[in-house]
Amino acid sequence: MLIEIKDLTKNYVMGEIEVPALKGINLKIARNEYVAIMGPSGSGKSTLMNILGCLDTPTTGNYLFNRVDVSTLDDDQLSEMRNRQIGFIFQNFNLLPRMNALHNVELPLMYAGVPKHERTERALKSLGRVGLAERIHHKPTELSGGQKQRVAIARALVSNPGILLADEPTGALDSKTGDEIMALFDELYNEGNTIIVITHEREIAEYSHRIIYIKDGLIFSDEPTERGKQLKR
Repeated sequence: MLIEIKDLTKNYVMGEIEVPALKGINLKIARNEYVAIMGPSGSGKSTLMNILGCLDTPTTGNYLFNRVDVSTLDDDQLSEMRNRQIGFIFQNFNLLPRMNALHNVELPLMYAGVPKHERTERALKSLGRVGLAERIHHKPTELSGGQKQRVAIARALVSNPGILLADEPTGALDSKTGDEIMALFDELYNEGNTIIVITHEREIAEYSHRIIYIKDGLIFSDEPTERGKQLKR
C-alpha cells in the first residue's frame, strides 16, 4: 500500500478557538491508482491535500507514505520527502516567469543537488514526455495555458516521484485544453504513475477511477467511477 491514513485529525487554532478541519480520516491508496478527491468549500479536502503532500502535519493519527510514518518527520525530512517523492501540479502553474521551460523543470533537481548535466538530461526527457520538446527555450509568457500546465506536469515528473498530486489542474484552462491535460493524465497513469487529483468539478473527477468525497471533515463516500468499474471487469 502506497498511502495509508489512520484515524487522522487536523485542528486549526484561531485565537482561543480550536477548529476541526479533519475529524478522523481513514484512507488507503495503492500504488498506480488514479484517485479524485472532491468536496465543497470548507469540507477539509484542501487540508487533506496538504497533509498528503507533506505541506502540513496531522494533529493526531498517522499518515504512512510508502511505509514511512510521515507524522514523525521533522521539517527537513518533510522537505526532502516533498522534493523526492511528491510531484505537485497547481491550478496556476507556479512557474517562474524569468526562466524558460527547461530551467523551470530543472528546479526540483537543482534543489536536490543533482549535477547540471544530469538534471538537464532529465528535464529534456520530462518535457519530451508531455509533448514540449520544441518549446524548451520558451518562457511562460510565450506559452499558452495548456503548454504552461504541461511544463508544470513535466516539472512534477522530473524527480520520478511516488505520486502526482494535482490541485484543480484544469481550473485556469478552457474546457478543450482541460480535456487535453486530462488525456495526458491518462497517459501518465498508463505509464505506471499514481495520480491524486483535487477538484470541485465532477466531470474532471470522472476521469479518475475512484472518487473520495469529503464533507464536514469526514469521508462521506468512496466509490469507483464508471472508468474504474470498467477497469475491474
